[in-house]
Amino acid sequence: MRVDGRDIPVAGNLLQPLVRRTSDIIRVVSAAVLLGLVIAGSLITRNQWDALEESVSNIVGVLSPDQSNAVYIVYGVAILALPFGVLIGLIAGRKWKLLAGYAAAALLAALALSITGTGISTPTWDLDVPERLDTFLSQFLDDSRWIAMLAAALTVSGPGLPARWRRAWWTLLLAFVPIHLVVSTVVPARSMLGLAVGWLVGAVIVLLVGTPALEVPLDAALRLFRDRGVTVHSFTVVRPAGPGPLVLNAHTSDADVVVELYGQNQRSGGALRQFWRWITRRGSETAPLHASMRRAVEHRALMGLAIERLGAAGSHPLAVAALDRGWTLYAHDLPLGQPVEAEHDDATLSALWKALNTLHENQISHGDLHRGELRIHEGRALFCGYGHAELGASDAQMQSDVAQLLLTTADLFGSRRAVETAVGVLGFDTVIAASGRLTKSAIPPRIRQSVRDAATTMKAVRLEVLEQTGAAKIEAEQVTRFSRNQIISLVLLIGLVYVAYPFISAVPAFVTELGSVDWWWVLLGLAVSALTYVGAGAALWACAFGKVSFWNLTVMQVANTFAATTTPAGVGGLALSVRFLQKGGLGTVRATAAVALQQSVQVITHVSLLIFFSVVAGTSSGLSNMVPGNTVLYLIAGAAFGVVGTFMFVPKLRRWLRVAVRPQIKEVLTELGELARDPKRFSIIILGCAATTLGAALALWASIEAFGGGTTFVTVTVVTMIGGTLASAAPTPGGVGAVEAALIGGLAAFGLPASIAVPSVLLYRVLTCWLPVFLGWPTLRWMTEKDMV
Repeated sequence: MRVDGRDIPVAGNLLQPLVRRTSDIIRVVSAAVLLGLVIAGSLITRNQWDALEESVSNIVGVLSPDQSNAVYIVYGVAILALPFGVLIGLIAGRKWKLLAGYAAAALLAALALSITGTGISTPTWDLDVPERLDTFLSQFLDDSRWIAMLAAALTVSGPGLPARWRRAWWTLLLAFVPIHLVVSTVVPARSMLGLAVGWLVGAVIVLLVGTPALEVPLDAALRLFRDRGVTVHSFTVVRPAGPGPLVLNAHTSDADVVVELYGQNQRSGGALRQFWRWITRRGSETAPLHASMRRAVEHRALMGLAIERLGAAGSHPLAVAALDRGWTLYAHDLPLGQPVEAEHDDATLSALWKALNTLHENQISHGDLHRGELRIHEGRALFCGYGHAELGASDAQMQSDVAQLLLTTADLFGSRRAVETAVGVLGFDTVIAASGRLTKSAIPPRIRQSVRDAATTMKAVRLEVLEQTGAAKIEAEQVTRFSRNQIISLVLLIGLVYVAYPFISAVPAFVTELGSVDWWWVLLGLAVSALTYVGAGAALWACAFGKVSFWNLTVMQVANTFAATTTPAGVGGLALSVRFLQKGGLGTVRATAAVALQQSVQVITHVSLLIFFSVVAGTSSGLSNMVPGNTVLYLIAGAAFGVVGTFMFVPKLRRWLRVAVRPQIKEVLTELGELARDPKRFSIIILGCAATTLGAALALWASIEAFGGGTTFVTVTVVTMIGGTLASAAPTPGGVGAVEAALIGGLAAFGLPASIAVPSVLLYRVLTCWLPVFLGWPTLRWMTEKDMV
């Protein structure tokens, strides 16, 4: 590279990669939104578009006919010449790579608007200039394809054009709307569509292909160093530009200088990350947003100077400057000392914690304490990389520093030495408070990625803190605006509204039917429904070997109803049960096995009772009406064999069965074997599962009797079990709609009139589903506050 008559060698690749900038993504989204608005506006004002524009044109159209014609001709010539001007600009600027994108964008935009219901409509442009020039120009000016071609070509060519040219040409193109209104001409709706389609096509091409690399202004950097009395002889590229800055070593007569160059490609991504952290994190967890990349770099340099005054800086800032084409330079000298490694002794570890304590005593946080930023020089610990440092740091930011250094030093020196030294320097309370931030959400990804096994190391550090400090428990710190439980509760609440909506429409008719109900039977149904939760709690309590509170487990069944009803297939209820058992002291594997055992025994009990009551009901009760026809059975069998075959022949599914499902089945079979050798525990589980199934049937029978009756308990039991089994396959949360339809259809098949069956099933669902669901919401909140789930 030759600058001001001097040859400056540059070792390494300065070419920046094709980067999909955040601005490119925003451009695509904006273009798609504009296209949607244009289409929606066209549909809404389909019949009033011309009248609307004529009214606006009459207001702003102040030119005489001759003046309007002159303006129209001048603007039409400019629009006709615009694509050729862009082409000449690309050729003059030697932007050869953009020529292909220019042509492809124009072609695709024109093709997109040429597709009609009968095929592709080719343009009918007559290139013979007629006597009236405005007639010749209108065929281009009013053609949506020409407008789309211009918008697409300008969008693709924009990154390679000078900013002044780009703004002028976009202004010229967008002026077709006011020009039409001023000259009292209606803007064709398809022209607006062409503008939106062209912009979207060009934006998508730029996003897929990328933006051309911005030229690195090394000449400006050399002149900056020269003005400051530093003569640079050569450059060596240390790290090419990408997600981070372009890093070079500048070789001078005295010592090397590290030069970091931040281009426009870094600016948008950094701002987006800052904004996302501001949205998701609590206010005390985030630093103020930087308005620009230059402000961020200046802040980094100033924090370096502040930390240097405390004797804890590993490098000295030398220069910050704005260069040409939106680049920002940050220069500093080479880091002092050596990187901290596992071979260093306890003195190094103690020096690190003392240096961090010095920063915190002066209310400075570092925010990026991974091993690459830690140095040791002449027995002093030094810090580099001040991009996340803050002056006037909050307690949360300083606790985050302690958690980061705990994780990093535990990875280097072991958790015992790291915690012991931290406690000796900072004290018990500080280390215990910071340990609550040893979570995935609180530790930044860049810190976790610098550690070999971050999850295992964080767990080991937390256990070591408990052991060395004698603390009873470490509470996880909430760093996000919304906790996981709050998000889950919100999702469940939305699910509750979704599943309750169909029932709300049937409330008026149902309330009318309640006028003739026998309330004693309703109370019996309510009592039986409540007893099912005792049975379910007893079964799960026995499956967990009685290691959790039976009362709390029974209360959890009410919250379980809410979680199961608001999630498809009841997965929320299963997850809540596992979580409750974990909080009760069972390990993850043991808790999962207990829930799986309870569900397995429940299925076995359900099938056994179904067979028993089906035999008791007999064919005289019309049981065959509940059984699907042969065609349906064949389809079910075929689908089952298809699923089995798919799992057998797809390697990933087969591996999932072997690795994830097979151990669980083996665990459940082992538990069933142990259960058979424990009669007392076996009896409790069987009776609890039977109480759940028979209690539901008894609640439905009581609901039918409340409206006058008309069928036997055995019949109702068969309908409840068969109908519930068929409805469980429904994808709706809680089986809402499917359960009601299956039960009403089953009762009708056994001869119960619809006038009794419909209100009886609705009453049954109120007693066994909706009342527990609405009680389950506050119960779940209470259990969350008590740290039971």
